[in-house]
Amino acid sequence: MDEKLIKPMYLAPMEGLTGYVFRNTYERIYGKIEKYFTPFIVPVVKREFKDRELRDILPKNNENMNTVPQILTNKSEDFLRTVNNLKNYGYKEININMGCPSGTVVAKHKGAGFLEYPERIDQFLYEIFEKTDIKISVKTRIGMESEEEFYEILEVFNKYKLEELIVHPRLRIDYYKNNIHMNMFQYAYENSKNLLCYNGDICTGEDYSNIVSKYSKINAVMIGRGLIANPCLTEEIYSNYSNVADYCMQKEKNKIKYERLFKFHNELLKGYGEEIKESNNILFKMKEMWFYFEKNFSDEKEIKKIKKAKNIEEYKISVERLFEKYM
Repeated sequence: MDEKLIKPMYLAPMEGLTGYVFRNTYERIYGKIEKYFTPFIVPVVKREFKDRELRDILPKNNENMNTVPQILTNKSEDFLRTVNNLKNYGYKEININMGCPSGTVVAKHKGAGFLEYPERIDQFLYEIFEKTDIKISVKTRIGMESEEEFYEILEVFNKYKLEELIVHPRLRIDYYKNNIHMNMFQYAYENSKNLLCYNGDICTGEDYSNIVSKYSKINAVMIGRGLIANPCLTEEIYSNYSNVADYCMQKEKNKIKYERLFKFHNELLKGYGEEIKESNNILFKMKEMWFYFEKNFSDEKEIKKIKKAKNIEEYKISVERLFEKYM
């Protein structure tokens, strides 16, 4: 395929997973990500940011990569206050979360829950565009319960000069399952007045290829769960287009893949150790990653040992045994 069809890749924001430790480790080992979006920030009144959120956006924790903070709110005054705080740290672009399907978020009419009220979204966007000059992008689903909702939602977005419109073509009721509504992404592709980014179920190089081939005028592709499950996905995508790895035997490519994944895992473990300190919490954090990592392995017995490890040392031994079989 023509290399011109390679589109920039973004890392999707995933709560509890894609914090600054993950982002920095990924950039060092794999790279090839144009923008890294932070897990959402919830505005608070009494202080700038919660401690965890502050660590996540501090410039020293985001060097040598293009980081875009994401804000979760439906109140313009909260958004603008948080934007001013972020501008003080040097940020030039902010993303608005209109896609989170979590019940606790939706119950407050935030995230995907905001999509139920297009008129309120219109008023919200009007107020923030009137009072800030920062670049604003939106990550959205296509509605709460029905595809029909998206027609009015897109009409609202088209009234404003967004930096980018990132569309995950699922409804809130779909959560992360069910089929993607590609007919509605097609509608966005044909009717959006803003630059468009595709997000949803990019798990293989073929998935990426299908999207950029069919929608050649999109601005970028955002990848989340697929990239965590297979961190070398960006390299696989680039090699598919540039023939960088075509001369390698498949067995050798797999060996390199697992060596790099092992290195990525170990640096991630080291990074969480420096951030979290408490060993049980580090263990919990790493086990959470294995919900995605395990898709790279067929050895269920060793995977179970990793998940049942009672301490960090036991965990490390189980992980090393698993990787030894693949390297």
